[in-house]
Amino acid sequence: MSSIFGYMKNIYVLVLILTVISCENIKKKKNMSLVNIEKEFFGKTSDGTDVSQYTLKNSNGMHVSVINYGGIITSWKAKDRDGNYKDIVLGFNDLSEYESSSPYFGALIGRYGNRIKEGKFNLDGVEYTLAVNNGENHLHGGLKGFDKVIWDIEEDVNESSASLVLSYLSNDMEEGYPGNLDVKVTYTLSNNDELKVRYEAETDRSTVINLTQHTYFNLSADLSRHILDHQITIYADSFLPIDSTLIPTGELKDVEGTPFDFRELKRVGDDINESDRQLTFGNGYDHCWVLNNQDEGIRFVASAYDPLSGRLLEIFSDQPGLQFYTGNFLDGTIKSKNDGIYDFRSGFCLETQHYPNSPNEKSFPSVILNPGEKYDTETIFRFSTR
Repeated sequence: MSSIFGYMKNIYVLVLILTVISCENIKKKKNMSLVNIEKEFFGKTSDGTDVSQYTLKNSNGMHVSVINYGGIITSWKAKDRDGNYKDIVLGFNDLSEYESSSPYFGALIGRYGNRIKEGKFNLDGVEYTLAVNNGENHLHGGLKGFDKVIWDIEEDVNESSASLVLSYLSNDMEEGYPGNLDVKVTYTLSNNDELKVRYEAETDRSTVINLTQHTYFNLSADLSRHILDHQITIYADSFLPIDSTLIPTGELKDVEGTPFDFRELKRVGDDINESDRQLTFGNGYDHCWVLNNQDEGIRFVASAYDPLSGRLLEIFSDQPGLQFYTGNFLDGTIKSKNDGIYDFRSGFCLETQHYPNSPNEKSFPSVILNPGEKYDTETIFRFSTR
């Protein structure tokens, strides 16, 4: 009798194990079916080139949409504390608006993100002249930077993530930069509600490079609402003061006792209207912070929290700097993708990068890429709620 009981017990255990395995396999298949990339036609450029939109989806419900024009993130749906998924980035529904009136909404920026003084730099004894497209300075790669080119795209999906691999060859002297530059940017959306952005590049001639991502966030998902109630952390003990043309002076200034101290979570609007020469120059925050622990590689560098929705964005990077911009030049003249307008300070940017004007500041970390070297950097955007 005891042997029969033991036999039945073993059968029960075996059935239980098989059931658990079956459930896990069903769960994996379900997740794999939810992690995917959907492709659709987005529009034609002014010269007649077709542009596609790729929407990365994870198993939780997060969606990130990217077009091959400019590598632009056109939409990013993240959940609030009640589990509602809404779009939290500024952008357009129409391609022509990205071509004609976009202030770099969601775009990949290169060859050099941010400003270079008077559009000039010296490399190996040769002076290079770039387009002057921001007052007297060069900004974000020039007249046709990486935000305005068509990228080649490959898709990669597995059970836990969806990736887009964007490739572009920037020819020697394109926008005035030396060297044929092979660039690859990989967007990877995981089931951890993280978007990883990896930048890679190689050159056949010494050049300068500083790639970044220029998404404007509004975590409330009300894209016309100001972002002054958002709370920001920037893990930096100093920042780069600028002159009246927004070029760093070369000084590193301690944030202690200034409106630029975001080492602890602070509301954006608390100090933005203070009587401060630096805030006057930037019309608000439009500065680069000198991030701490630069020798540690990828580490926590910043966060943004919206008390209204409960959305929390945490940023991790291996870069030395972070440009915090508070939408100071949005003026209500640009129509939003939800039939409203993009008003003053209705979006903010947290752009991981090297320092502005580094090619002309020898004390700043080097932005030179030589033949045989590889540019390889990564930034992670992680979402949660509280």
